[in-house]
Amino acid sequence: MEVLQVVGFALVVTVILVVLRHQRPDMAVMLSLAAAAVILFFLVERIWQAIDLLQDLASRAGVRDSYVQILLRVMAIAYLAELGSQVCRDAGEGAMATKVEMAGKLLILILAIPIVRALADAILAAIPLATR
Repeated sequence: MEVLQVVGFALVVTVILVVLRHQRPDMAVMLSLAAAAVILFFLVERIWQAIDLLQDLASRAGVRDSYVQILLRVMAIAYLAELGSQVCRDAGEGAMATKVEMAGKLLILILAIPIVRALADAILAAIPLATR
């Protein structure tokens, strides 16, 4: 099972990190980043499968490709911002972690504007205008 491999790898790295943080905190941050990259690389194939499935479902439902692309970008920003904030926290930089999270949220908000606009247009088109 893939999850057992990921968890096993993470546990081994965690034990090494606990020992390394006392002797070389700078190297511990680098190891944490490298471990995150290895786990992400391990999951790349599964991520592409999920993206293909979402695109297939969206095309079957008649959802525009631009909306699917926005959704995928939002998901990528959310995961990367979470990863970045956790690495900052691991390095003892809680304030920087908060800034990374805020930047991720703002970028998601900016990406969502076309969807919000389309939703507002659809609602306004459905509401009959009162005549004077």
